[in-house]
Amino acid sequence: MIFLPPSEGKAPGTAGSSWAKGIMAEEGLDHARAMVLSAARAAGAAPPPSGVCPAMERYTGVLYRELAWATLPLAARRRGEAQVRTVSGLWGLVAPADPIPFYKLKMSASLAEFGRLATWWKPRLTPAVADLVEGKVVWDLLPLEHRAAMDWPLTGASRRVTVRFLDADGRLVSHWNKLLKGALVRWLLIEQPTGPEALAQFEHPLGYRFDAGASETEGAEPVAVLRAAP
Repeated sequence: MIFLPPSEGKAPGTAGSSWAKGIMAEEGLDHARAMVLSAARAAGAAPPPSGVCPAMERYTGVLYRELAWATLPLAARRRGEAQVRTVSGLWGLVAPADPIPFYKLKMSASLAEFGRLATWWKPRLTPAVADLVEGKVVWDLLPLEHRAAMDWPLTGASRRVTVRFLDADGRLVSHWNKLLKGALVRWLLIEQPTGPEALAQFEHPLGYRFDAGASETEGAEPVAVLRAAP
């Protein structure tokens, strides 16, 4: 399973139906989604009635452009439907084909009676994530605010891999982070590695390579380091 943040960049609204219960992959989250949507409307932060389109067409940010979902081999896209989930402040979990409207609500936002959305979602998302990841390897590519929206030790994942991108001098990469993640997700979907050790075969076009010496590949929460070439 691969967990991603949503993109700030989104395609504009489309004609057609609006969001309704029963149209997304994890239907068990629909009640929570409706609650957040109602609170967002009261706060003036609700999405406009612009119609819906699949999430992989809606999200247009750097990570998703680099992933280039539409150009993936068909088999990789089919795997991605089951393996990729976007963690969203409004929708909780979003599958690639889930029809969603244009929206701007962030996981770091606070809503009246809810407080911080990451905290509110945590007891609701954790069981939904557990249903998806129990006994599986998780590639956690989430920023801290989205990672805080679930209690990972309770999900039953066999291993949860996080990834760090470092420049040639060993400093954490921020500017290119989303672009690097997009290329990594594409590789994960095509190659289906079983753990962080397999990243030794990953070759990013910008020269980032797996640094075995700096990585921690053992245990339940390994950390993989990809470092730029000197």
